[in-house]
Amino acid sequence: MELKAVLAIFGVFIGCCSNIVCLELIVKYDKGAGHLVTFTQFLFVACHGLFATSKFFAVKRIISLKDYITLVTMFFISTICNNYAFNFNIPMPLLMIFRSGSLMANMIMGIIILNKSYDALKYISVILITIGICICTIVSGMNLNLKDEKKTNENNYGYSVLFWWSIGILLMTISLFVSALMGLYQETLYKKNGKHPDEALFYTHLLPLPFFIPLARNIFQHTEIAFQSEPIFIPILELAIPCQVLYLIANMITQYICIRSVYVLTTECTSLTVTLVVTLRKFASLIFSIFYFNNPFTSAHWIGTIFVFIGTVIFVEIIPKMKESCDKSRSKSVDKIYFESIEPRAHIKYQELSSNEK
Repeated sequence: MELKAVLAIFGVFIGCCSNIVCLELIVKYDKGAGHLVTFTQFLFVACHGLFATSKFFAVKRIISLKDYITLVTMFFISTICNNYAFNFNIPMPLLMIFRSGSLMANMIMGIIILNKSYDALKYISVILITIGICICTIVSGMNLNLKDEKKTNENNYGYSVLFWWSIGILLMTISLFVSALMGLYQETLYKKNGKHPDEALFYTHLLPLPFFIPLARNIFQHTEIAFQSEPIFIPILELAIPCQVLYLIANMITQYICIRSVYVLTTECTSLTVTLVVTLRKFASLIFSIFYFNNPFTSAHWIGTIFVFIGTVIFVEIIPKMKESCDKSRSKSVDKIYFESIEPRAHIKYQELSSNEK
């Protein structure tokens, strides 16, 4: 594997896992800060691309603007649905597990839209992933925390919380399938125009910025909350920065590292490698989130997570690929031993022929 691909893999793990930590720190302080987080991420990536990639639009665009607009519309809908899910009592571990169902969503959309067919192992993996997500979803619904609110009517309140939690699940489901549709559309664009990660990264973050205009009031409100948060003293700068502002800055930087690494990885590695890296990253983020933030995670959640992970491993065909790789390595070793064994005999035969000629 080339150095560029190795660095991209490290970037995915370091950038994406750090980004999840920053996001959870922000959301724990202010659950409604999702739009502010997304806006700052898009603005940061777009400004960077304007300088580094587009050279202030001096570089000619390869993919049409119409295709990018279609792509970013789907991307924006998916992101907004995920942001709103935080407002409906959806914990971070459940959100990460739900996102692991992207393989299932991609398969379903591929069958419906592109008339694709898959082998039996693919369907088994989808069933395992679906079971895992259902287990985690049901258990999370049964263990909703109702202690933080005053209850005038306990039964009515319980139904109210369950209703809004169901809305959050619906939003995550919409986000999952819109994201799958976006992936299929992006795959079609890459086949048609070739892979251009820097250009795609820039335009998919620049074009959605006008979509934030209707959300300006919400973004402004949560910006005020961020600046009013408890300050953290930075010794190197000798400056006190509000903790939410610091987390937002860290979130922007880590998000750029994360998404830039994923875009590079798609051009340097096979889809199997990309899917494997992203899946392992999600699993690592989930485990870190549970232990570092002490998120509630029962034995049923672990069972669901194992189902999702095993299903994903089957889907990306890791075991057959590893077996194939081992067989190739063993074959090369046998060939090497064979040639090394016949080489001395060939040398002796050559010497005998030379002596006879003399």
